[in-house]
Amino acid sequence: MALRLPPLPTIRDLTKLYRLQARKQLAQNFLMDERLNNKIVRQAGNIEGYHIIEVGPGPGGITRSILKRLPQRLTVVEKDKRFEPTLNMLAETYAAVNGKMDIFYDDILRFNFNQILEEDFKADWEDKAPKIYIIGNLPFNVSTPLIIRWLNDIAEKRGPWTMGRVRMLLTFQKEVAERLVAEPNDSQRCRLSVMAQAWTSAKLRFIIPGRAFVPEPDVDVGVVSFQPHIKPRTNHEFSYFEKITRHVFSFRQKYSLACI
Repeated sequence: MALRLPPLPTIRDLTKLYRLQARKQLAQNFLMDERLNNKIVRQAGNIEGYHIIEVGPGPGGITRSILKRLPQRLTVVEKDKRFEPTLNMLAETYAAVNGKMDIFYDDILRFNFNQILEEDFKADWEDKAPKIYIIGNLPFNVSTPLIIRWLNDIAEKRGPWTMGRVRMLLTFQKEVAERLVAEPNDSQRCRLSVMAQAWTSAKLRFIIPGRAFVPEPDVDVGVVSFQPHIKPRTNHEFSYFEKITRHVFSFRQKYSLACI
């Protein structure tokens, strides 16, 4: 079931109304196409009754698509307070239909997830995934360090992963997305592939052409889903495993096997 939100200005109109322009220093790119925003959120499946955590909502394009699918709670974490008017409008609209949307203005790399996690959503690690989903159109400049940090959190079962095997749906530059999901013997196989696949099942859902974003980036964008494994594919601690893979992939590819 999808929610029909009360009439609202389009995201494109709101960015004009509040004179919101993407900031290059924050690596911001807005996705204005409602169909593509809907397509991203559909990859998460049925999220009705879930707690959704959205990273970097910007003016709220993906946020709208999430709200239409009736999560029990939506928490958004946005670094740029210029988006306060548009995000407040969405929160007020959702509250009018008895929905809950909380807004935090913070850097996701420093954000304390413990302040938003609720025991009601918790599931045992060996059980099916909890009704919590992290969704985000990530700025290119934080996407790689952020996924490495979250993989570490998955390995240590901390942050959101104290609640169980929380899934993620995130955007990356196409090249990074392809590396994350690259299989053994794939030319794209790299440290990031090994790290991601040791602790999660990573799948490339689809590619969004760069021209769909404002401003248009020089690259296309890949949407990747992550499902934490019940048991990781390594018995090593994360820091040691990362150190070894970093060393192995510091060699030219044809010498990596010999290095191992």
